[in-house]
Amino acid sequence: VENTFRYGCEYLGNSMRLVVTPLTDRIYLTLTGALGMALGGAPAGPAGTGKTETTKDLAKAMAKQCIVFNCQEGMDYIMVGKFFKGLAMCGAWACFDEFNR
Repeated sequence: VENTFRYGCEYLGNSMRLVVTPLTDRIYLTLTGALGMALGGAPAGPAGTGKTETTKDLAKAMAKQCIVFNCQEGMDYIMVGKFFKGLAMCGAWACFDEFNR
């Protein structure tokens, strides 16, 4: 997979990076391949395997802001619409946690 991405110029501070395992490497390749084709990604798997942290770390490596949103039963289309408007305005990534609820 060969893709070129522009660096996002988002200052995220000097923080720790995630340990790269075969699973994180696979997610990086899959998500960057999808982004290269102007698509999104939805890592799936058992709880506690690092899907959210890996997505946040990839966003940090590309200097993009990643907003983690914990989904709940009380969400309605108005609230989700406002959330997507904000994402589109600032160009941030979103990570929807507990989406299956």
